[in-house]
Order: sequence, then C-alpha cells, then structure tokens
Amino acid sequence: MANGFGSLYVGASGLLSAQNSLNTTSNNLANVNTKGYVRQQVVHTDRNYNIFDTSASISYQQAGLGVKIGDVVHARDIFLDKAYRTESGRQAFYAATAEAVNEVYTYYQELEGEAFQNSLKDLWTSFQELAKTPDDSVAQNLVIQKASLFVSRANAVYTGLKDYQSNINQQISDDIDRINELGQRIYELNLEIKTVEASHVETAMTLRDERDNCLDELGSYVDISYKEDVDGIVKVSVEGMEFVNEARCYKMGKLADELTGFITPYWPQSSEPEKGIYDEVFSYTTEISSEMNTDIGELKALILARGDRVANYTDIVGLSADAYNKSTADRIATGMSVMLDAEAQLDQLVHGIITAINDALCPNTEAENIFNFNGADEITIDGVTIKKGELFLDAENCPVGVDKTLPPTELFQRIGTERYTEIEIDGKTYYKFVPEDETDTTMQYTMASVSVNHTLLEQETKFPHLAQNGEVDYAMAQKLVELWEKEDLILNPNDTNCVSFMDYYSNMIGAFGTLGSVYESTSSSLSGTVTAVDNQRAQVIGVSSDEELTKMIKYQNAYNASSRFINVINEMIEHIITQLG
Repeated sequence: MANGFGSLYVGASGLLSAQNSLNTTSNNLANVNTKGYVRQQVVHTDRNYNIFDTSASISYQQAGLGVKIGDVVHARDIFLDKAYRTESGRQAFYAATAEAVNEVYTYYQELEGEAFQNSLKDLWTSFQELAKTPDDSVAQNLVIQKASLFVSRANAVYTGLKDYQSNINQQISDDIDRINELGQRIYELNLEIKTVEASHVETAMTLRDERDNCLDELGSYVDISYKEDVDGIVKVSVEGMEFVNEARCYKMGKLADELTGFITPYWPQSSEPEKGIYDEVFSYTTEISSEMNTDIGELKALILARGDRVANYTDIVGLSADAYNKSTADRIATGMSVMLDAEAQLDQLVHGIITAINDALCPNTEAENIFNFNGADEITIDGVTIKKGELFLDAENCPVGVDKTLPPTELFQRIGTERYTEIEIDGKTYYKFVPEDETDTTMQYTMASVSVNHTLLEQETKFPHLAQNGEVDYAMAQKLVELWEKEDLILNPNDTNCVSFMDYYSNMIGAFGTLGSVYESTSSSLSGTVTAVDNQRAQVIGVSSDEELTKMIKYQNAYNASSRFINVINEMIEHIITQLG
C-alpha cells in the first residue's frame, strides 16, 4: 500500500470502481425485460504499481495505486446465436406454410355456414330427382338452380383462394421492404459501432444489442450468414449473396409479373433489367429439406405457398407424372405450392363435373365416325378441311329439348365461346366441337370463364331430355346419375388411386388436412427448439434480477469499505500532523 497521502488515491480508486460497478448493475436491472439486451459484466483489475529502487533493500519495493475497471464484458455465445437464427428461420418457414394450408382448408370447409361439399351433394340429388321424371319442368328447373348454386359457390371458393394469393403477395412485398430496412439499419449500425470503438477504449454495447436484434429478425425472414471483422463491421450474406458490407447494403428488388402482379425478389446488383435478365434471390428447383438448409425463412415459404400464377385444371389434367413434376419444379418446388395445388385440384373437380354433364347432354363423336377418310389423316370437302380426331356433335344419338333443335343446349357454357360451330357440307349441317385451348381461359371449362347456360335459365324446358324420336330419354337421365360414381379422377398425376366426384372432394380435403397437420406439428416442434436455444442463450446474455441484486450489495459494501478506508487514512494523517508534527 502506498504511504502517506498516496493511500488516499487507493481509497478513491475503490470508491470510483465501486460506483461504476453499481452504475453498470443498475443498468442491468433497468433492462431486465428489454428484448435483446445483453447483460454487462464488470471485471476489476489492479492499477499500475510504483516501483522504488533502494540500494539498502534486498528487492524492489512496490506501492500499489489501487483498483480500476479492466473491462465491462459484453458477452454473447456466437454458436447459440447462429443456432437460434437458423432454427427461428426454419420455424418461420413451416409456420407460414401451415398458415397457408389452414387458410385453404377454411375456404373449402366453410362458406356462409355450409361446407362446399353440400353444393356437390345438392347437385347430385337434383339429377337423381331428374332421373325419375326427366320431362318434369320442376325437376329440370331444380337441376338448373342447383347447377347455378354449385357454380356460384365454386367461384366463391376459387375467388377466395385467389384473394388469399394476393394477400400472400402483399406479405411478400412487406417482408422484402422489412428485409431491406433491416439491412440498411445493420449497415448504419456498423458505421456507428466502428466510430465508437475506433479508439479501442469503449464498447458500443447498446448499438451492438440493436444490431444483434436486427440479425435475429433478419434470420426469421431469410437464410443468412455473417461474420464480424476486426473493425466491428458485420458482413451479412442472404441466400449466399452479399447483402451488407462495409460499403453499403445491397437491397432486394421487386420484380412484378405484368399479368398477375405477383412479386419475385431479385438482386439488382447482378441483374440486367434492360436485357430482361434477373438474378432471383431464391432457387426454386432445389429440393426442400432440413439437411440441405433449404427450408429456412418466412419469405421463401410465402413465395412457395403463393406460387407464380393462378392455377386451374390444365395444371393437372392430361399431364403425366413426369411432366407434372417438371412443370411444378421449374419454378416452384414440388409439393410446396399450397395455393397452386388448391386452385388446380378444385378447378379439376369442377371441370370434370361440368364436362361430364355437358358430354352426356351434348355427346360428341370423332370425325372418322361421320366422314370417310380413306386412310388419310385429313380430308377437304366443299372447301372445308376436316382432320382425324376432331369432334363433332353425335346428331343421331343426342337428346334434345322441347324445341327439338340442334345442337342441344349444354348446361354449362364458356363465357364468350360457343360449344359448336356450324359447318355446311353437301347441303347438310354438321356441328363441330370447339375444343378447349390451354392458352386461352375463355375457351376452357374453368371456373374463371364458365356459367350456367343463360338459355336454360330463361326456359328450363330446353334442357335436353327427349330422344330423337320424341320419347323421354330415361337412359340419358340415368347416365347423368351414374357419372357421379364413375371413378376416373385423380388428385394429381403422382396419385394412382382413381376416385369418383363424390370421393374426390373428401380426398382433397383430407390431403390438405393431413398436410396442414404435418406442417403445424413441424412448426410446433421447431418452436420448442427455438425456445430451448433461446433459453440457453439467455443464460449467457440474460439478466437475472437476483444475481444483479447480489452484485449490487457486494459493490455497495465495497463502496462503504473504500469510504471507511479513506476515513482511517485521513485520521492517521491528521494524527501524524497534529500529534507528531
């Protein structure tokens, strides 16, 4: 211990160190419930020693100058931080997907208090009644009304799905904006931290806490990697692309589809918009798996759930399993596009019902059953070219309405496209079927462009129910009933189990219910993992009020001890001066 007045400096150093420690502890206590706050831990160390060289002594004499705060530790566990951000991103991925599936399930199951399945049953029941008395105008009107209700409810569900796609698209836009905000803020914090810590005297603790909070939130949106350099600058990469460095934040751009308005994030710094070349943020052809870390981030989940278009039956009907998988994998990972699956499967059901009913009321036959091709693939008669495989109305076997005119009136019509075009050959009229066009929705029997025939709404007796000889066509009416149980529908080309119209809906709902349960359980399990990692992290960075209060008592006692030490030294010096001087 120093002699004389020097001992007062030792006591003063104790007072100062204890006071600063109390301030640090008070700050910790004040931020017990502050999100992302990292507790500050005081480390005390010796001040320098004065060394006196005396020739009479065997060794040098040392006089200590007291205590000082060596450092205020701002401790984090980088491994727990990385684990937390990875797992929170994975949990956000499955939570967003589960929410989309549950939303679809809600649209299917509930519509104005009734499940959509009821409209299917009502339509089927109306055809059963029609089969009893096909010539009864009341039964015909019942079929037309139930068909109209079926189309209306199907359109309501389909529109709801499209609206939800738009909602997801807005979420995607908002997430991109937030990601860019976080990136810009991290860049700004990098500069502020570098400025504060440039002298290597002070640690920018509050700024570091805010930056870590930004990284935590950013990790829930996208897959990130980051590294801090010697200057305190954190460089961040998103999906393998540099996002934040010491120079700037490379913000994501938004590429909006001209037709749908759907937004796709891309990297402007590596794109050439003037040439139509866009470097998209995500790769959609990579398998989604935890092993490959491709199931991380809410943004990716939302894009996958939304899809890149509004789907209809053409995304399923007529495709092989390989073609279906390739078409979905080209842009959206197979099995992960919730909205595309929901829209395509619903439209396939409606398309199957509509075309089956129309084909029963207005049966078609191939051209070779009417014309003689003599082995050729196409023929030309009266300037009209006819190809093999083209469909024409089977005028000899089709039913008619009370007006007995041809072609018979189809129950469901494409808005803007007639079912047949008339062709005059050798003075006889033929009715050529206008096929569906995969590139033009107005020529498809899809919910986007189909309605109940307005002619039947005006006069139900034009509903085809009579044979060519004028008798009631009970066989046709029975065929309408039986087609509901015909097993020729599959949910998608990967499914090998054919089902009827009545079973298709149940299978579709069951598949979405199972899918939603899987995603929800995965999300719930990952929530537990995130909580467990966060609890471990809290043991390192969290503030314990009991522990801090214990330290406060310790530092308060140290302060009191230093004060008493100074009083003793003061009394000693006073005694020496007054009594011995």
